Amino acid sequence: MAMIKQQRIYLASQSPRRRELLKQVGINFEMLLLRDDPKRGVDVDETPQAVEHPEEYVKRICQEKANKGYQLLRYRNLPIFPVLAADTTVTLDGKIFGKPKNAEHAAEMLREFSGREHQVLSAVAITLGDQIELAVSTSTVRFTTLNEDRIRRYLLTKEYNDKAGGYGIQGQAAAFIEHISGSYSGVMGLPLFETVQLLQRFNYPTP
Repeated sequence: MAMIKQQRIYLASQSPRRRELLKQVGINFEMLLLRDDPKRGVDVDETPQAVEHPEEYVKRICQEKANKGYQLLRYRNLPIFPVLAADTTVTLDGKIFGKPKNAEHAAEMLREFSGREHQVLSAVAITLGDQIELAVSTSTVRFTTLNEDRIRRYLLTKEYNDKAGGYGIQGQAAAFIEHISGSYSGVMGLPLFETVQLLQRFNYPTP
């Protein structure tokens, strides 16, 4: 494939963490926002299917986001560049933990993670025309034992909002983590090693 002119991509995500991570490694990108407000309609329904394995779930949602982003690109007659999408989910005992609905839902998640190891699956997909490339990063995170007072004080920070599993590793919840095995950036929401590998398949210049 020929070198991409002006060397930029579209990021089909509203996540500020993903923007920070792309900037960290010098990737030139523009935002391509998908609708995710249930009141106004959503571009990608993130409801898990019945008996869907967590890795298959995160890959499916990520690929749907990338494809929808590319469709929007064509629909809006924007310059054609690769579209990058990502999705992160947390899993424990085969159960999928998405974004909490409210503080009590986040508290339930944190109680389940307390004193145990869980997995964070972060998928990244890049599409351009008929080419789509996808990778998944799996990290294992071990939480210390959390009492109700620590959980309550964490909920007051509101950090659980819009985060799979109800926590962010880059915030105060870092104090809960005894050990991590895998990708720190993957737990944040965008595995940079895999992202760079995929970009190289589109001849995009990377660090």
